[in-house]
Amino acid sequence: MKVACVGGGPAGLYLSILLKRQDPSHEITVHERNPEGSTYGWGVTYWRGLLDRLHEYDPESARAVEEHSVTWNEGVALVGDRATRRPGDQGFGIGRHRLLEILAARARSLDVRLEFDQEITDANLPEADLVVAADGVHSTLRGQHADHFGEEIRAGRNHYIWLGTTKVFDAFTFAFVETDHGWIWCYGYPFSPERSTCVVECAPETWTGLGLDRANEADGTALLEKLFVDVLDGHALIGRTSAQVGAPWLTFRTLTNRTWQRDNLVLIGDAAHTTHYSIGAGTTLALEDTIVLADALRGHPSLPDALARYEQRRRRELLSIQSAARYSAQWYENLPRYIDLPPEQMFALLGQRHSPLLPYVPPQLYYRLDKAAGQLEALRRFKRWLGPKVARTVHARALASRK
Repeated sequence: MKVACVGGGPAGLYLSILLKRQDPSHEITVHERNPEGSTYGWGVTYWRGLLDRLHEYDPESARAVEEHSVTWNEGVALVGDRATRRPGDQGFGIGRHRLLEILAARARSLDVRLEFDQEITDANLPEADLVVAADGVHSTLRGQHADHFGEEIRAGRNHYIWLGTTKVFDAFTFAFVETDHGWIWCYGYPFSPERSTCVVECAPETWTGLGLDRANEADGTALLEKLFVDVLDGHALIGRTSAQVGAPWLTFRTLTNRTWQRDNLVLIGDAAHTTHYSIGAGTTLALEDTIVLADALRGHPSLPDALARYEQRRRRELLSIQSAARYSAQWYENLPRYIDLPPEQMFALLGQRHSPLLPYVPPQLYYRLDKAAGQLEALRRFKRWLGPKVARTVHARALASRK
């Protein structure tokens, strides 16, 4: 099969790896619009479940990804001068540049052809049995057939900016700072021994009140360093440029499509769907798309059947995650509802922000109910653990009494 992957991000590269591993005779080319080595973003976050799947599908690239990742096992919430630290699942961070280097090197080792500085449109679309649009939320190929795909984009309310920092966080960190114009907060996590990602978010009134809508990137970054000086321990924030007018603040765009396929063209990753960055799943979901698409292509000789199977399965798997992302975004958009709670309660509800019930239940009542439910579940687990032990003891004593 001849395959053209349009987009040289993690999804396009990893799909090329999987397809080449399935059948080395596939002729696969990855087309990337940007020069090699140029990419946006800082660190990519993921969790153990994804790493286990990567080891299953391509152990060589998985080992390299794990080797160049940093980990954490705790979450920290800082609200003004109040702090709460809690244990959590093991998280992983890796620099986006490093991840792309690993996947590109692995793809080349399998004889995948990589072409950079190539903007692919309908006018120069390569001849291929399968064309994969892995070119992100601003996908050119999807945009040229927007009516067919039925794309719908909803912009979130809050503004955010994606920055790096020389501060190396030792846990996934949430920090909330109150200003004269409302709250502003950041999410920080390490992605190398020297750098961390720091995403800053605030409501539109705070954004304009602080003058961030008018500041160039250098001035805006300097203001954010002052606001988060305690969180950053005096370390610098790093932007993309030092003199750009109109710093790259964004509102998150939630993208959905009525269908993900058109003839031999199929959408994956952010070209097909997006989920709010506050659940840290964008790269994971894109890579999982590639795994399901590769499996479908291997299991269904008919291309239409394979693409239909891929879309059906991924849509089903994404339902709960997309719901969680929507509620997570709404939690931050309604931050005043939670911010004055005691730190342990606020952090607990931060962890419960994916719940569809939370917006409709008074926060303190929800906290008490959730805590009671947790204690009940702990009791149930204890009883399940204790039951077999008691049964064995009773059985042993019964046998002994018969002797």
